[in-house]
Amino acid sequence: MGPGALSEKIAIVTGSASGIGAATAKILSGYGANIVLNYSKNASDAQQVMQELRDSGKGALLVQADVSLDAECRKLATAAVEAWGRIDILINNAGTTKFVSHGDLEGLCSEDFAAIYAVNVIGPYQMIRACRSALKQRGDGAVVNVSSIAAMTGLGSSIAYAASKGALNTMTLSLARALAPEIRVNAVCPGYVATTWFTRRFGEESAGRLAASVADTNPLKAVASAEDIANTIAFLAGPDSGQITGETLLVDSGTHLNIAAGLAR
Repeated sequence: MGPGALSEKIAIVTGSASGIGAATAKILSGYGANIVLNYSKNASDAQQVMQELRDSGKGALLVQADVSLDAECRKLATAAVEAWGRIDILINNAGTTKFVSHGDLEGLCSEDFAAIYAVNVIGPYQMIRACRSALKQRGDGAVVNVSSIAAMTGLGSSIAYAASKGALNTMTLSLARALAPEIRVNAVCPGYVATTWFTRRFGEESAGRLAASVADTNPLKAVASAEDIANTIAFLAGPDSGQITGETLLVDSGTHLNIAAGLAR
């Protein structure tokens, strides 16, 4: 896409206080879109992203909302329409997990599954439902769900997380079919992404070792940045992907190739 490709478009990006969500908001803004930023708990970082967009002369609105709650999803959609009169793009990026070894079946309970599914599956569904009418009006609405390589491999931070992302991919297919032709629905499935989330959780040294290990063992000898994933999201949200819907696109430096080879042995 060229500069101005999304001029006057209105994009909601859930979970956009940091990481992939913040990078996506900035990249869509750079293409000319007005951005509705969203956070659940991280107000400070979200306000910083909003200020950065506004300082660069871009339109930005910040709305606190927990996407696991339908009323708050509707509040987020309403805020966008009240501010700009339309919604063109919805990026379902908000997500959550619980770290539990896959062999530790006692480490997850029904409440863990419910909490993870509430954000990772029900949240995107509720957001799409809340935005559907506005997305449909222009005839070229775009939804991008941020999934995970875990959906394809059954790996990841926990079985509940992997299962939730698998469900999100299936829902992407169902809604792409149900909402066509006015709304396209696609998913991006990142592998390991070097974001501040890992640094904050594991510390800079451990996060650096993890990133180096991932890079050393995948075909492209690299790890994706938040901006790498955001660029793919922007492609699926923009006019250059106008003939793509129901797609689940892996962005993982080829990590899945090694996983597949290992399973074949």
